[in-house]
Amino acid sequence: MAKRIGVLLSGCGVYDGSEIHEAVLTLLALDRQGRLLACEHDRRVSRTEADDTVTAIAERYQGKRLNSPNDAVFHRNGDLYFTDPPYGLTRKMQDPDKRIPFQGVYRRGTDGVVTLLTAELSRPNGLAFSPDYRTLYVANSDPARAVWTAFPVLDNGGLGDGRVLFDATHLVPRLKGLPDGLKVDRHGNLFATGPGGVLVLTPTGEHLGTLCTGEATSNCAFGEDGRSLFVTADSYLLRIRLETTGFGF
Repeated sequence: MAKRIGVLLSGCGVYDGSEIHEAVLTLLALDRQGRLLACEHDRRVSRTEADDTVTAIAERYQGKRLNSPNDAVFHRNGDLYFTDPPYGLTRKMQDPDKRIPFQGVYRRGTDGVVTLLTAELSRPNGLAFSPDYRTLYVANSDPARAVWTAFPVLDNGGLGDGRVLFDATHLVPRLKGLPDGLKVDRHGNLFATGPGGVLVLTPTGEHLGTLCTGEATSNCAFGEDGRSLFVTADSYLLRIRLETTGFGF
């Protein structure tokens, strides 16, 4: 795995191009066994085993190739939830090789089955669970509808009807960036990259403020002791010390 390594932030994969050909990695995460998972613009979610072999664990839905998996998060039961916008396709929505007409949010169960959870978002991107795993937050990186949606997670792993948590469409004309990556702190607050930098939102959708980066900001992640927020903003990798702690630390 040493040659297939990266910062665990979507949108900022650091890798040896000769080892993974020209695949663009938009999400890197570790599963319970410490194996590296990646969302690839090669239109798949892959897993790197301890011996450096790479396995595609999700690349089709109902026999059709996915668009380009972008972000993913594990439920505490081991299921993997991921988004599938068209950004990895050469011509995006107009690409002739686009096989699925919508942009879905999916679940790959521990049994390996890929299930569509919702197709209602135009550009589903980053996602994160609430600390109790009862809510899935999904960013929609569409300048015409720049929103974060909160979906209740059902007992069977599916999603209930979503509600708009925060609408940032009015900020898009004057600030750089769109809803993209997001993480949740131990209090359930969202640290969500979007117009202006990293927006901090409460579970009820109150906008507490923005960590202004001045650049289009793609993702963030808690690290070190849980009080450091690492942020990718255009060509920069930033570190911000916080008073709060990331969920899971």
